[in-house]
Formats: sequence, C-alpha cells, structure tokens
Amino acid sequence: MQGTQIRPARSDDDERIRCFLAGLSLHTRTLRFFTGFSRPAASLVRALLAVDERRDVLVATLDGEIIGHAMSYRGAAADVEIAVVVTDRWQGHGLGPRLVGALLLRAARRGATTVGMDVMGDNRRALSLVRRLWPDATMRVVSGTVEVTAMIDRTALFAEQRSAASPLTV
Repeated sequence: MQGTQIRPARSDDDERIRCFLAGLSLHTRTLRFFTGFSRPAASLVRALLAVDERRDVLVATLDGEIIGHAMSYRGAAADVEIAVVVTDRWQGHGLGPRLVGALLLRAARRGATTVGMDVMGDNRRALSLVRRLWPDATMRVVSGTVEVTAMIDRTALFAEQRSAASPLTV
C-alpha cells in the first residue's frame, strides 16, 4: 500500500470515479450498491462526488488512479451514515478500515457521535469489520440487510491521528 493516499474527492474526479466503478466486479458492485450495473450512470458518478454541508467524500488513490471510495451523509438514524467500497484487487489490505477511520475523523470533528450503515447480509467482510471496529454496535436484520448503528470512538480516532504522519496518508 506504499504510495496510496486518501484525500477529499474533487469535482475533476468524475472520469476517475467512472473508471473505478467500471473496474469493480459485479459482486463488489452488488455488495456496495445492492444492485449490479454494467455501466455507471452519470447521475451515480455525480452522486458519488457530491460534497456539501451534509455529505463528505474521500477517495483512496494510487498513482492517480482511484482504488477506494468512502462517503458519509449526516442522517437521521445516526449522526452520520457511511458507505465504503474498495476495488477488488485492494480488498483485504486494510484500505477499507483506513477510509472508514479518515471519514469518521472528519465527521467527529463536525460533531458526529454515532455512525450508521446498511450492509448486505452476505457481505461477510464488511460485517467482520463492523464487529472488529464496533463490538458494541447494534445490528438489526431487515429483509436481508443488516442495519448497523454504533458509537464513534472519538478518543481512538484522535489518538490514531496523532500517531500518524498525516490522517489522509496511508
């Protein structure tokens, strides 16, 4: 993962996001978006890059190519709802947890104390990550989807940031 960086998404990332999405396997697309698609629609690309007072977006890059995407939305059920996807080749190398940590650090700085997410019931890797990061998380199964709500451990996030060279460098 040397050379990989996590940074805020930019408006000029649209083509990189389109290529990133097109490069995901059907299985990975389905686990993230709860549906498969052959070509990413322009509206999806715009939505994945939208940043405003309620939405935040980070991307992981390697040599200018996007290899991971994380977004948060100030929601109702939790202070912030998150969604993360990493390209198939980079799954299992710790990039997902780093994206989650960077995203939650930014959300905590804005006052968020709880995190929520919807995970497909057969997304074992994501559910394992949830159990590891938030052993006390509330998980509720609804129609094959696991609704997760957990407290954001601000102390751990801020301690991790102090121990790293940069919170946005992997």
